[in-house]
Amino acid sequence: MELSALTIHELHELFKAGEVTSQQVTEAAFQRIEQVDGKVHAYTYLCREEAMREAERADARIRKMDIGPLTGIPIAIKDVICTKGLPTTCGSRILENFVPPYDATVVEWMARDNPVLMGKTNMDEFAMGSSTEHSAYGPTFNPWDLTRIPGGSSGGSAVAVAADECIAALGTDTGGSIRQPAALCGVVGMKPTYGRVSRFGLVAFACSLEQIGPFAKDVTDCAIMLNAIAGHDPRDSTSIPRPRPDYTRSLVIDIRGMRIGIPREYFIEGLDPEVEKAVRNGIDVLKDRGAEIVDVSLPMTEYGISAYYIIAPSEASSNLARYDGVKYGFRDSDHKDLMEMYCKTRSRGFGPEVTRRIILGTFALSSGYYEAYYLKACQVRTLMVRDFQMAFQACDVLAAPATPSAAFQAGEKLDDPLQMYLCDVFTIPMNLAGVPSISIPCGFTSEGLPIGLQIVGNHFEEGKVLQAAYAFEQATDHHRRKPSLT
Repeated sequence: MELSALTIHELHELFKAGEVTSQQVTEAAFQRIEQVDGKVHAYTYLCREEAMREAERADARIRKMDIGPLTGIPIAIKDVICTKGLPTTCGSRILENFVPPYDATVVEWMARDNPVLMGKTNMDEFAMGSSTEHSAYGPTFNPWDLTRIPGGSSGGSAVAVAADECIAALGTDTGGSIRQPAALCGVVGMKPTYGRVSRFGLVAFACSLEQIGPFAKDVTDCAIMLNAIAGHDPRDSTSIPRPRPDYTRSLVIDIRGMRIGIPREYFIEGLDPEVEKAVRNGIDVLKDRGAEIVDVSLPMTEYGISAYYIIAPSEASSNLARYDGVKYGFRDSDHKDLMEMYCKTRSRGFGPEVTRRIILGTFALSSGYYEAYYLKACQVRTLMVRDFQMAFQACDVLAAPATPSAAFQAGEKLDDPLQMYLCDVFTIPMNLAGVPSISIPCGFTSEGLPIGLQIVGNHFEEGKVLQAAYAFEQATDHHRRKPSLT
């Protein structure tokens, strides 16, 4: 029995039965990291000594039967989420020495159960990217094929889960950064409703779009993780004061009568035939389970990429203005005056993709262009929200591809930003509308690469999304397949 390959709920039962300890599981996870992380580079920072101490404390709780759903479970956290006393670099040189003095709310809330924090995972710099090739600390590679990208920007978290280097992980999703790498790495990844999970302690990229969410090995673990991090946080002005249900209660197989909408704009020219086949087969599985399949339309989808790449860079331009070499982070030492220090610090501290988006955003917000670009993009966003509202009058959830293709070769799109941006064409609309969605494994290409089925719900209806995902998962075994790395 490979302990690091088990799920949260499987380990929880073993802990309660006294058959294994958290220290054994944590040690197994670190052994796995030693075996494979040199190949995939999922982590930027490991905290072995601290993790073993946390595992020891968890075992003491378990012996007293003071055990929560996450007690003793090895967890990894994307390096854009603040962790007290541990580095939080955002994959950037400009924050390479930054150690937060506090925990993000999601870390603080998970700590109630005493999970084991393994370390921080690699990511595209400041969460800007779709391939985890834009990290200042080197790229991450897909465990299913080491010549391919894992998706991004949360590629490190997706790979850590897929390669059994942890049991579950946290990532962030601004335009698909959880669901896209989850699909490309063959794991479960969920973006909650905007405002459902606190953003306090999340280093900001695009405040009106991003949400923290879980990566897991199956839908049950995803629900357990969401239970731990969801809820109202008065420290976050975007957090919605709404009761959190127990998401594990949504894990029922019966979906008879559930209406599943198929948006016609998501099955278009350019969609890889193998991806389309796997997704349509997945829809057939849901139909066989008793769901009613209905056609719907999201006509503003074609404007999603354009609107996103005005709104997100504009917010990034504003948020990243704070990194000036004065308060914290990297400061260039070769300067004659204050202005030169600003310029050299930002030029040398930020990578090319972050620089590109800052320039785009600053231009879109500049005098004479604000109304032509940013204001128009916000109007498109409003129309996109209406699209989803209309669609959910006809159905309970939507089913669509998570990505237009399987994982592509590393380096293939680095010199073509537009092609890289198009990788998120099926995930960006959900961020613009603020609705929840999940990616679950639904098949493999002829080359053995994972494919993700995306299920989307209305605002705060994560329960319906999880129910449909769970019903599909229980009828298939795609999520049980593992990459071969040793």
